[in-house]
Amino acid sequence: MHSWTPILRPEGGARYLQLADAIAQGVRDGTLGLGDRLPPQRQLANRLGIDFTTVSRGYAEARRRGLISSHVGRGTFIARSTAEPEQPELRRKSDVDLTMNLPPEPQDADLIERMQDGLQTVSANLVDLLRYQSATGGQIDKDAASTWLSLRGLVPSLDRIAVTPGAHPTMLAILMSLARPGDAVLCEDVTYPGLRSIAGRLGLRLIGLPGDAEGIDPDALDAAIKAQAPKALYLNPTLQNPTTRTISLARRERIAEVISSRNLPLIEDDAYGFIPPNPPAPLASFAPDHVWHIGGLAKCIGAGLRLAYTVAPNSHLARELAHNLKLISVMPSPLMMALATRWIADGTADRIRRFIREETVARQAIAAQLLPAATYESHPHAFNIWLRLPEGLGRADIIGRMSGTGLGLMPSDAFTVSGEPSESLRVCLGGQISRTELRDTLGLLAYLISSRF
Repeated sequence: MHSWTPILRPEGGARYLQLADAIAQGVRDGTLGLGDRLPPQRQLANRLGIDFTTVSRGYAEARRRGLISSHVGRGTFIARSTAEPEQPELRRKSDVDLTMNLPPEPQDADLIERMQDGLQTVSANLVDLLRYQSATGGQIDKDAASTWLSLRGLVPSLDRIAVTPGAHPTMLAILMSLARPGDAVLCEDVTYPGLRSIAGRLGLRLIGLPGDAEGIDPDALDAAIKAQAPKALYLNPTLQNPTTRTISLARRERIAEVISSRNLPLIEDDAYGFIPPNPPAPLASFAPDHVWHIGGLAKCIGAGLRLAYTVAPNSHLARELAHNLKLISVMPSPLMMALATRWIADGTADRIRRFIREETVARQAIAAQLLPAATYESHPHAFNIWLRLPEGLGRADIIGRMSGTGLGLMPSDAFTVSGEPSESLRVCLGGQISRTELRDTLGLLAYLISSRF
């Protein structure tokens, strides 16, 4: 098999990983069979126009995965043939929480195969990944976090980066440091339910701020700081859950000016910031000394990873965050960190993100075809719509009639901080539901709205 020549693409990620992936692909599709001899490393390097070290690393990676074996004086050979794929456990398929705002799930066979390859690679370090490790990630995982955060234009020093076990416990850990029972925390008047749960557990007073399509009102923010002496401000500034609104660039600059002048910490929950192709710059880029930036992976890669890449305002606060996280969860899962790091290094994470982006646009188009535009707020890259029910319709009635359809519906009660909840629903367009099923269920929803029973 000395004639075997893989294709390495400039945009395909690290070339040594591409080489190992090409060997794995050759094994899967039968191009490379058990016992086949691979080209000598120097010969392959010359053929591909790359340096010898890259090929050597690629072969070493393939050897680590158990794909090849090398014998001095004889060469390098394929060590295993394609095995029968493992069958999924069907009981796990039904285990889904429809109360969450779910991204569309990958269905492309090639993408799923790449994801599985990453998991296979990680398994080579299984014993190492089963031990206790750092509360906020090791060097290799922080390097990957830095690479991922750079997609949002953030380039913090590694001593400010923490790999954390998801946005929710990260927010809990931050608020444990910033506030005590009875203290006030500012947020949007309609906000993420997880913040409400955390505030309730810590005995904090949430104070909702008014705003418009561009975000919270900076003057109202300044007035609330004077009147309430809050310990922090929480914002979900891009594709806000549930309204799908994005704070404009000009409004972000003004908010940054207010919190800087008032010395108020801001928790920036950037859960959806990686989805739009050209989102506004994070608030952390305008006021880095005051902003805790949380780049969760749940919405842009997968919630099951339970990981977030968090940037603290400084290294001292990053250490304090590590201490609180150790109390809460000991550490993020080393297995999940290794998988995320692998997917970022080989380009799989970016492919998942792009799939979610494209699929979300298609699903929003379905919603636009079936629901009157005047009845809801949305954005082409949001996972949900914020549906306002016509007068005479109750949110509880709609939820009851849509039960069992597989469509995730959440009433406004879960999100409302100030005043009476409106007759509104968050309608999730993602999750397991297919486009065809989504079209059918949204058609039923449109009928219920128009018929008013």
